[in-house]
Amino acid sequence: MSQAPLDSSSPRASCVDLWREKNDRLVRQTKVTQDSDLLLRQQQLAQDALQGFRELLHSLQGLPAAISALPLELTVICNFITLKASHTQGFTEDQDQDIQHGLERVLEAQKQLGPRLECGLRELWDSVLHASSLLPELLPALHHLAGLQAALWLSTDHLGDLALLLQSLNGSQSGASEDLLLLLKTWSPPAEESDAPLTLQDARGLRDVLLTASALRQGLQELITGSLPRALSSLQEAASGLCSWPVLVQVYTALATCLRKMGSPQRALLYLVAALKGGSVWGPPLLEASRLYQQLGDTAAELKSLELLVDALSVTQNSEAPQLLIEVELLLPRPDPASPLYCGTQSQAKHLLASRCLQTGRAEDAAEHYLDLLALLLDGLEPRFSPLPCPPGPCMPEVFLEAAVALIQANRAQDALTVCEELLSRTSSLLPKMPWLWEDARNVAKEPINCPLWVSATYLLQGQAWVKLGDQKQAVSEYSRCLELLFRATPEDKEQGAASNSDQRCRPDAALQQLRLAALISRGLVWVASGQDTKALQDFLLSVQMCPGNRDASFHLLQTLRRLDRRNEATAFWWRLEAQTKLPPEDATWSLPLYLETCLNWIHPPDRETLLEEFRTSLLEPSDL
Repeated sequence: MSQAPLDSSSPRASCVDLWREKNDRLVRQTKVTQDSDLLLRQQQLAQDALQGFRELLHSLQGLPAAISALPLELTVICNFITLKASHTQGFTEDQDQDIQHGLERVLEAQKQLGPRLECGLRELWDSVLHASSLLPELLPALHHLAGLQAALWLSTDHLGDLALLLQSLNGSQSGASEDLLLLLKTWSPPAEESDAPLTLQDARGLRDVLLTASALRQGLQELITGSLPRALSSLQEAASGLCSWPVLVQVYTALATCLRKMGSPQRALLYLVAALKGGSVWGPPLLEASRLYQQLGDTAAELKSLELLVDALSVTQNSEAPQLLIEVELLLPRPDPASPLYCGTQSQAKHLLASRCLQTGRAEDAAEHYLDLLALLLDGLEPRFSPLPCPPGPCMPEVFLEAAVALIQANRAQDALTVCEELLSRTSSLLPKMPWLWEDARNVAKEPINCPLWVSATYLLQGQAWVKLGDQKQAVSEYSRCLELLFRATPEDKEQGAASNSDQRCRPDAALQQLRLAALISRGLVWVASGQDTKALQDFLLSVQMCPGNRDASFHLLQTLRRLDRRNEATAFWWRLEAQTKLPPEDATWSLPLYLETCLNWIHPPDRETLLEEFRTSLLEPSDL
């Protein structure tokens, strides 16, 4: 029995009409589904519609490709991909395969498939757009499919392929601009006919989403690399686009970061106020607000922002039913730690709040926040603590040390001893392995393993706690344990030695040296308080030998020599100190941990410079010459 060509037969036309009706019915069903207030109900209805599009596509592709059916087939592919990507909140390799199959069907219908089956998607698009340029009935659906391809490539950072595709869509010649924003603005998808199959999202709406997402992604990358004027332009482009409120909050936060770095804090503040005006609490603008207030010197506002950030990160956000469309959020990467949109975890925010309280002299508040943080971490309420990378934050043992410092500052010495004992129970077992640890630190590890430093610092803080409790004997014992471990644990580096403190790679060495200085002076001060100036003199002499020119060590040594009436030695030392102060200072590119900076502040006399000047005057009196 003979058969008429399928492309012209009435049964084929009848099938296409039925399939079109099913497509339109599924689109209407899906759009009604978006209005459902029940998340589970919406998910089930979306899943049903997705299955309907899958079956419809299977029916269409079960027949040989035909020009007359291709607009509907491509539209169904677009609806299927749109619904699947939005429902699962992401693109997968399956969507790539769906697009590729659709393009191959276009070439098959035009008898041009041939060996191009082996080429990649990029080349396949070139072939399809070239072959279909004289078929205006296919262009709206092809541009729609190209928009989904652009969304997939944007979300997976295939920006080179995306630029070439947009150039092809715009009819550009090779060598044309590769600026994605310009290419997207230039792209003008053909309008769909009034009798075309229904779509969940048309190509022009998709183009607007791509433009906003590309502008935001580009602005964030330029902000990270320091191209601030370009970042400002890109982010302003994103802000002018059509996007949801959560995306607009991200754009405003990035704009605030950019303007703060450009030296316009008041303009930055306006964007942060706009980002937070909706009543919902958002992490990124709160963290940026704290940075802005810190730059402005408004400590109270800075700490309040951090408190709100901690509260915001402690609340589980309710999942809102996603729109069953390709939205800007779907095309944005997760913020990495370098991004201004990264606000960290609750424990990271809590640590930031505690450390800023400690740095700004709010010891009681700092102590409470550190205890809350340790409870959060030790009770397993949050995964393993990881420090904020920008700027580099402390590791877990250093959080314990900072907590102990804050408790000592807040006159809670007994609580500080408890924290120190907990830290020792976790780290002291590693001490027999110290030589290996130091070798690993030099040769392998990116972050040095500072176990000897942590244990030594713990002994130092226990000594300071005993001083607060009035037990000088116990304090001396702890300082001595600290010094014994420090002098035994110092890593040897014949190539660089102790003089290389300014090298960032020797940061552990620099910290050890400063910790020895703090321990020697602290023990010396206990000797002074107990009237044993001779023993104190030995510790102060050692501290000066170890850190020549250190003003705190020099001050305590001069004070002790003066009390012991060793005027000639004091005078000779004074002249050496004067000569050292005339030398150009060394550039120290390393930084010290917060707990150690605080320990060094404890041995720093507030009136040091005034007293040193008095020494100078008294030593140079004419009667003594």
